[in-house]
Amino acid sequence: MKVAIGSDHGGFHLKNNIMQLLDEQGISFQDYGVFTTDSVDYPDISSSVARAVTSGECDRGIIICGTGIGVCIAANKIKGIRAALCHDIFSAQMSREHNDANILTLGERVIGVGPARMIVEKWLTTEFAGGRHSCRVDKITALEEQE
Repeated sequence: MKVAIGSDHGGFHLKNNIMQLLDEQGISFQDYGVFTTDSVDYPDISSSVARAVTSGECDRGIIICGTGIGVCIAANKIKGIRAALCHDIFSAQMSREHNDANILTLGERVIGVGPARMIVEKWLTTEFAGGRHSCRVDKITALEEQE
């Protein structure tokens, strides 16, 4: 598995900590920025990570901002992305099992490093359950064709 990861200035420190976790776990990743705490526009980072996932360059993505909300909204504008904002382990697990989420978003100003690391671990190790959930994910995908 290869993970695309990125953040705006509000998620910079948590992004670096999550990259350390990925490295510790032996998980390959590509950092799409930012590389300082200088102010940036989060849609730019979200689109870079999302496009890495939709192109197949990376299997999944993690995007972090201050709340996780802005990067989630922006990522979900990219066709083929199912980004989920998760601040607890159960939501992270269900976003994968039931929704086949391919991007996880987090808020550095909302969640601590310890819980964030546990959420990322659960999200990365949980597989899509398929079955009855496949039809629902297919319906989500069909919505992209309606606009």
